Amino acid sequence: MQTTPELAWLIAISIFTAALWMPYVLESFVRRGVFVTMGNPSPDDHPMPAWADRAKRAHLNAVDNLVVFAAVVLAAVQLGTTGGAILTAVQVYVLARIAHYVVYVAGVPVARTLTYLIGFFATLFIAVDALGGI
Repeated sequence: MQTTPELAWLIAISIFTAALWMPYVLESFVRRGVFVTMGNPSPDDHPMPAWADRAKRAHLNAVDNLVVFAAVVLAAVQLGTTGGAILTAVQVYVLARIAHYVVYVAGVPVARTLTYLIGFFATLFIAVDALGGI
């Protein structure tokens, strides 16, 4: 399989998603200490600050969505239906997911939902278009 722009964008958002643990874990290193953070969670642990909790939930959301997005992009590449509208939808997804993380961590509820939906519909568009449905 040859590298396509869609695969390059998929790799980029995968790396971004893989790195999303860093802010909330680093916050825990500072607040709780490195060794306590690396230990097992305890019911006595103080709760995370709200932004760090949102960062953790945004990370989990990004991982959940990346699974579906990656499957759809890989299928489109395998079917040879890349370029044009599919490439644009891939780019929209990536930008929407980055924006989703930022607004989720910042605690902006309406923008969080809108950026999520943009990414969802971009993924849906890729799937339908790759199957020749659009």
